[in-house]
Amino acid sequence: MSYARLIRPVIDRVYVSARWAARPRMEAFYADRGAGLGFEYSFFSGVLARPMPAEALADALVYTDGDMTAELAQGVVVIDEDGAWRLTERGRELALFAQRATAEAAAERWSSGPSMLPGLSSAPRLADLVGRVLEAGLATGGPAFRAMTPVYEPDDASPAMRLVTRLGALRHHRADAHRAAWRAAGLTVEQIRALPDGPQRQTIEAETDRLDEPAYAVLNVDERWELLAALGALPS
Repeated sequence: MSYARLIRPVIDRVYVSARWAARPRMEAFYADRGAGLGFEYSFFSGVLARPMPAEALADALVYTDGDMTAELAQGVVVIDEDGAWRLTERGRELALFAQRATAEAAAERWSSGPSMLPGLSSAPRLADLVGRVLEAGLATGGPAFRAMTPVYEPDDASPAMRLVTRLGALRHHRADAHRAAWRAAGLTVEQIRALPDGPQRQTIEAETDRLDEPAYAVLNVDERWELLAALGALPS
């Protein structure tokens, strides 16, 4: 098994668990402002730094209906002349809160584990390792990853904020790789969603690994296992 495939579920577990832990506080904040969780909640890693190109958004939402009606109606985003999706001031307020709430929820969770595990104290080192992978991935990432990287981090960003924000962006490197793999195989989104396990599915997953793997080459062997082990040890 490739390293890229091995670490992906660990990245997903850490990032998704932080987002779910933050969801109640985000829903309350949004409700007070008459808004619903949407585009800015999912893509704060990148959209706080720059508008999201139409191609990148279409790719990132390819498994959904891609409907942005609510975000437009709520005044969260506007479409620039070149078709890119840009946060309004209202959208930026929501996205900044989503980033902060996710980081706070992550820090709370990572501080709650057994005392023999490093937990939150490992966040600075992990953020540095993931940051190097993100930088290397710019050479190989697809549209969604390039829209999310470099990530937005305020000057006073905590280690937990840096880590969850960077993990959020890193997930798009493999997502782009997977879309490239099934498209190269001539499949539509409906076909890949319905494709059962078997030789064709395994070929697509192997190609996804091949396209995703180069981002991690910036780390030496010891650093790769350090990243995998320390992420895996974080409570979720």
